[in-house]
Amino acid sequence: MVVGRPDTDQPVRLTGPDRPAPAPRRRWRPRPVDALVAAGYLGLAVLLTAGQWGRPDRLFHQAGDQMLFEWMLARAARAVTGGENPLHSTALNVPDGVNLMANTSVLGLGVPLTPVTALFGSQVAFLVAVVLCLAGTATAWYALLARRLVRSRAAAAVGGLFCGFAPGLVSQAGAHLHMAAQFLVPVILGLVFRPAADRVRRDGVLLGLAVAYQVFLGEEVLVFLALAAGVFAGAYALADRAGARRLAPVVARRLGVGALVAGVLLAYPLWVQFHGPGHYRGMPFYARGYRLDLASYATAARQTVAGDGHHAGLLAPNATEENSFFGPFLPLLAVLIVVRLWRRPLVRALTACGLLFALLSLGTTIVVNRHDTGVPGPYRLLAGVPLLDLVVPARFALACVPVLGVLLALALDRVRHRAARTWAPWAGAVAAALLPLTPTPIRTVPAMPVPAFVADGGWRAYVPPGRTLVPVPPVTGSAVSPASFWSARSGLAFDAPGGYFIGPRSTADPAARWGAPDLPTSLLLRRAAETGQVPPIGDAERRQAVADLRHWRAAVLVQADSTPGDPVRATVDALVGPGRDVADAHIWDVRPLLAARGG
Repeated sequence: MVVGRPDTDQPVRLTGPDRPAPAPRRRWRPRPVDALVAAGYLGLAVLLTAGQWGRPDRLFHQAGDQMLFEWMLARAARAVTGGENPLHSTALNVPDGVNLMANTSVLGLGVPLTPVTALFGSQVAFLVAVVLCLAGTATAWYALLARRLVRSRAAAAVGGLFCGFAPGLVSQAGAHLHMAAQFLVPVILGLVFRPAADRVRRDGVLLGLAVAYQVFLGEEVLVFLALAAGVFAGAYALADRAGARRLAPVVARRLGVGALVAGVLLAYPLWVQFHGPGHYRGMPFYARGYRLDLASYATAARQTVAGDGHHAGLLAPNATEENSFFGPFLPLLAVLIVVRLWRRPLVRALTACGLLFALLSLGTTIVVNRHDTGVPGPYRLLAGVPLLDLVVPARFALACVPVLGVLLALALDRVRHRAARTWAPWAGAVAAALLPLTPTPIRTVPAMPVPAFVADGGWRAYVPPGRTLVPVPPVTGSAVSPASFWSARSGLAFDAPGGYFIGPRSTADPAARWGAPDLPTSLLLRRAAETGQVPPIGDAERRQAVADLRHWRAAVLVQADSTPGDPVRATVDALVGPGRDVADAHIWDVRPLLAARGG
């Protein structure tokens, strides 16, 4: 007979008629310390977002992405309070609208945060979402560790802390809510790999519900999770064949029930995503170009106490993708932990998973300290696989975060009852590895102003139902969109053309692009903004402007921070006639022009 010790997964063989019965499985019970740990995580998350609380004039450093997610949260609240379709919106990109299922709409955050958004606005809702993502992920991993893997609450707390506040999670949290919202990952793993064989249907239903909810948080995380769980299961089966044979039928039944439940719930939303109005194919950027430098794994991220923005910036695609950056000591400590605990199948499986995902994050060829070695990376094998060819390679490194967090918890738990001479070196080693990675508050930058004409509702006298407010210049491509920002901060009170989203190039071409298809007037105004010169304007340009304004269903054009010598303002004057100054803005009422031209 084979049983497992309660503090390790190493098998012990007991034979003979007098063999002792296995020790009863320890039942996990909540303790007051659990609430203190969760409160600590929550306090740390609030501290990291301190640069924006009560500061509407500030945004996190990747300002465009925060504007996007503020708009998504405001749109989710509008869908709830107004009974609108949560999967598609015409508040932006008038007249075609935006396929929200095909974008990172984070409905799983936006819907429950509706009261916050409605009462306090999109910025507060975004900050609450960041706090919940960081603290919630840490708490969920702490609960899984304490319930299943370790006996020491202190060990579980350290593991949960790292899983929720590792440099990669903090880096993503300031810009990409869909990547930071990982609090369901340990829940899904706990349901899939639950060791007991009872309540299969209940666990399968819960698994299906959790997977469906994760789709509305972030599908990319779910893709990584499915791949990582498969690699982990395969590696564990090789390390403990008997255990794998025993658990495989139960896990398979759970997965079957979960797939059925999730399939029923997700059938229509996924149809909208891949075949509904505004769906697209591919990505509007070269995803394979976002890879990590091998040297980044031993470097401190810029948003840590030991971080260096210049050095880190050389080794990552951008400031939001510092997904490795584990510092010089943690990788060495991880190697030591693996060597010490190598006999445990769990450790071997975690090691295989972590190493594979670290290699995948390096892209098609491996770069070391900014030097492309030309050595092919294993990601090359996935580059043509559907779904996996759309993910950003650098984000594979995020799977290494829970691997390291679990290893840290296992190591600390292993020595919890050892003599002080054994415990002290391990505690010191963990402190030396983690203290340099202590996160610092997420950096902020000034926010573009929302004109009082927009914020105070002065536009309402100019925009009748069915017509739009057009920010000047109308943004093309992936540039920062005032349409998205003004719309979010005003609670989607008006409709606007353009915006920051991913959509098709045209109704006939589903290839992905940033924002709405360019119209001639958009390009003309963008050229004026970029060159600082007024382009030649003739009757042809004026006729085209009228046609474009009619396409946008425009009622009023609004430019913030306008000055008489501004080339964009002069270009609009030449196209539609002179505008006039209002509070914090310059406006052009184009209703008379369009009416005179039959619009």
